[in-house]
Amino acid sequence: MRKISNILKPFLSGSISCLLILYVIIAFYYCKIPDKFYLTACESFKINTFFNIEGENPCEPITVSALKTQARKEPPVITQTRTLKLFGIIPIKNVETEQIERPLLIPGGMPFGIKMLTAGAVVTGFGNVDGVDRVYSPAKEGGILSGDVIRKVNGLEVSKNSDIIQALQVSTTKTHIVLERAGQVIRVNFKPEISKKDGLAKIGMWVRDSSAGIGTVTFYEPKAGKFGGLGHGVCDIDTGKLLPLHKGEAVSVSIGTVVKGMPGAPGELSGSFLSRVPIGTITSNTESGVFGTAHFPMSVEDSIPMAFKQEVTVGKASILTTVSGNTPKEFDIIIEKIDYNEQNKVKNMVIRVTDPALLSRTGGIVQGMSGSPIIQNGMLAGSITHVFVNDAKRGYAIFAENMFRTSTNEVYDLAA
Repeated sequence: MRKISNILKPFLSGSISCLLILYVIIAFYYCKIPDKFYLTACESFKINTFFNIEGENPCEPITVSALKTQARKEPPVITQTRTLKLFGIIPIKNVETEQIERPLLIPGGMPFGIKMLTAGAVVTGFGNVDGVDRVYSPAKEGGILSGDVIRKVNGLEVSKNSDIIQALQVSTTKTHIVLERAGQVIRVNFKPEISKKDGLAKIGMWVRDSSAGIGTVTFYEPKAGKFGGLGHGVCDIDTGKLLPLHKGEAVSVSIGTVVKGMPGAPGELSGSFLSRVPIGTITSNTESGVFGTAHFPMSVEDSIPMAFKQEVTVGKASILTTVSGNTPKEFDIIIEKIDYNEQNKVKNMVIRVTDPALLSRTGGIVQGMSGSPIIQNGMLAGSITHVFVNDAKRGYAIFAENMFRTSTNEVYDLAA
């Protein structure tokens, strides 16, 4: 009996260890794998991870619910619930797949200028007013915070600093402000201070009402004239928060010089606007990029399929970007890591520039290259979003699918 016990102990111990490891693997992928995926009808469904993870046969009869698009007035969209299995055997989680016709998009790579006016005035900081009674910031003491978006002052709608100054003079004894903070409308009241310098009512705050810069076009739909670019939102440089868009323009740009990236000092593309006449309109500024309508000299024949996120793999790829003039060129990169965590909406991949020509010219990724499309296996896989400050060769990228989802902006209701 003792011999049998001695034999069984290592076996049982090893079995328990294997079960614990298996449990950890399942728990890890349960948390990391998204709950929703795009697919085409009857398409094989695999997740590109270290371990083999597959969905059940897409052609098997499974529960189907019909959804209809309100915003776009399109035919019902088919969603399906599928079980993902480790090694095709051990269930991990149920996910929702949406059957769509695979989008065909024209990869960009050309630079474009961004001109934006904010919806309201964004508070970026505070300054003291040298008043009759004392030196202080009435706005700060009155409860206004950096990052607040000022909508109304004394009943008047405001969108720029001059509007606020004018509205403050309506009442020099009490200021009524309507602002937006974290999606909530807040009203504050406090007394302004009369400046000894010019006799005007002031509240001691700095605001931003516009922004301008350069980005790169990720994709273009010539039939609809729609484009997406940048791969991340336009944020206020002081608060780091997304700027609320009132209206925006896309303009033609030519890249003139390049500041090469160095460890601790990101490089930059420097360019100039070619004309004051816009080539398009920016209609939304989102966490996943800027989107709008424009007319670029591109043909439907240049369209390529969009890769679904589960099809993007670690390995060789390329980017289209412009480092001189306004004509993009293709450069080699490697996708080093893929992150399916849905909380990281713009940091889905870690990429590394390997192309000697691009490294020689820019040192890797530089500011202004955000939005440069990533091509892998003949499909649009994503776009560059950020550079690593201490390693210009490497940076983050977003899935093209995430940008596409945002650009469509569809709203669904359960069909009756």
